[in-house]
Amino acid sequence: MEMSANDAINWNAHLQTPVVFNHHEPLVVNSTTIKHVDMNPIVSTTNAASNGERVLILTPLRDAAPYLNKHFDLLSQLTYPHQLIDLGFLVGDSTDDTMAVLSAELERIQKRQDSVSFNSVLIVEKDFGAGEVAGMDVEDRHSFKAQGPRRKAMGRARNYLLYAAMKPEHAWVYWRDVDIVDSPKGILEDFIAHDKDVIVPNVWFHKYEMRNGKEEDIEGRFDYNSWVESDKGRKLAASLSPDTVLAEGMFDDFYRKCQC
Repeated sequence: MEMSANDAINWNAHLQTPVVFNHHEPLVVNSTTIKHVDMNPIVSTTNAASNGERVLILTPLRDAAPYLNKHFDLLSQLTYPHQLIDLGFLVGDSTDDTMAVLSAELERIQKRQDSVSFNSVLIVEKDFGAGEVAGMDVEDRHSFKAQGPRRKAMGRARNYLLYAAMKPEHAWVYWRDVDIVDSPKGILEDFIAHDKDVIVPNVWFHKYEMRNGKEEDIEGRFDYNSWVESDKGRKLAASLSPDTVLAEGMFDDFYRKCQC
C-alpha cells in the first residue's frame, strides 16, 4: 500500500501477481472442498498382480436376468486377485427383473468375504430411452438398418458407466458382456501380458438351429463391433456427417451410409 506508482508498475510487471511467503514454514491446506489426486504412482505394467494394480470390470445390463447367474460364475473363477478387482454395472431400459437378480447374485458373491468376493461393486441405474431398438429380436437387432441407432445407444450407455465408475486408482478397464458362456480363467492376465492400450478378444459363437428338418451345429466369429479401419473406410468417413455411423464387417454393402 506504501508503493509509489513506479514501484507498483515494477512489481506487477511479472505477468502475474507475485506471492511472498516464508519458505521455512509448511503450507497446509485444510479445506475439505479441495481434493488433490496424484496420478503419477498409478501405472499399468505386465506385472499387474504383483504390483497391486487395480482392475475395473464394467458390464452394461438390459433385460439380462437369464444371463447373470452364469456371468457371476465365470467372474468368480477369474484368477486375477479379486481384492484388486472392482465391478461396475449399468442397468438401463430393462423390462425384466435384472436389478433384482443382479442384487441377489452380488449378495451371493460378496457375502463370502474371501478370495472369491471382489473389492467393491457399483450399480448405476440409468435409462437411455432405447425404445424401438430395445424391443427388437436378435435378427432385427443385428440388421444393417439397426446398427446406427443401436451403436449410438450402446456408446452412450458405456460412456456413462465408464465416467461413473472409473477412479484414479484403476490401472486397467475390462469390458465384459453379460451373455458370455465360456472364457479362460486367466483372461485378465492374458490381456495384460500383451501390454497394449486397447486389446479385443476373438468372440466365437456356437448354437444349434433347425435347417431343412435337421438340427445343425452352427458356429463362427461373432463380434463385428471391432475392426481396424481401412483406407477406404477412413476416406468415406471424412466425407460424411459426424452423426453418420459406419457399420463395417457385417454385410457386402457395409459401406452404405447409416443415417440416424
